[in-house]
Amino acid sequence: MTAYLSAFRARWQVTSQYRAAALAGIVTQIWWGAINIMVYAAFYDGAHPAPLNLNQTISYVWIMQGTLALMPWGCDPDIADAVRSGAMAHDLLRPVDPWWWWFCRAAARILGRLVPRALLMAGFAGIVLPLAGLDDWALHPPPAPADAALFAASIVLGLVLSACITVLLNVATVRTLSPLGANAVITPLSLILSGNMLPLALFPAAAQHVLLLQPFAGLGDLPCRFWLGTLQGPWAAAALAQQIAWIVALTWGGRLALRRTLWRLEVQGG
Repeated sequence: MTAYLSAFRARWQVTSQYRAAALAGIVTQIWWGAINIMVYAAFYDGAHPAPLNLNQTISYVWIMQGTLALMPWGCDPDIADAVRSGAMAHDLLRPVDPWWWWFCRAAARILGRLVPRALLMAGFAGIVLPLAGLDDWALHPPPAPADAALFAASIVLGLVLSACITVLLNVATVRTLSPLGANAVITPLSLILSGNMLPLALFPAAAQHVLLLQPFAGLGDLPCRFWLGTLQGPWAAAALAQQIAWIVALTWGGRLALRRTLWRLEVQGG
């Protein structure tokens, strides 16, 4: 356990050093969020009733921009470099479980990028905008403390889920000897299916069940629904259970894929 905690702490310290990158990222996300909100405002003007009203959609946009670091953008860059250089053979000789080693590194990297950007976004959209008289364009708090607690729990599960997906991308990189394919596929999937490009509630009704059951919904859409207070009671429990189920499934499937990948490398090397 000490080795995994050390991996988490070391990765956290490295990621936390990039304060300029976090500031540049939040400026970009504020600009992009403002553009999205103006587009939604134009479409909502005179439109028929939608599953989310304009205020809810605005809060949805700010939450998604503030938690953008939860998206699994690609495999661990250090793993990709190790695969290219051949140093992966030495990394696999560590007396640790590769899956959990990679998971701790991925979770620390995601958390290190998430915390400063989320805090800065909450300060801007939730405090600065109302003080500037732009309350209609601000991030509004959850309707009740219970909704805030459910949101926090869902964000933690979303972080774990994102780390599991990142480790799967590491496995794919080791198997294919290149991160390009996996990284090219995961970026559009995560942006679209998480609700980042368009809230999943605004997709056609016929696709709602499929969209809510797929794993990427747990990275953005489900936490946003908790914040907005649209998931309560049995539906809230089912949403959290869904996130946990995907974490268990991806962990089991990923560990199995990793064992087969390592066995394949041993056979080819032997």
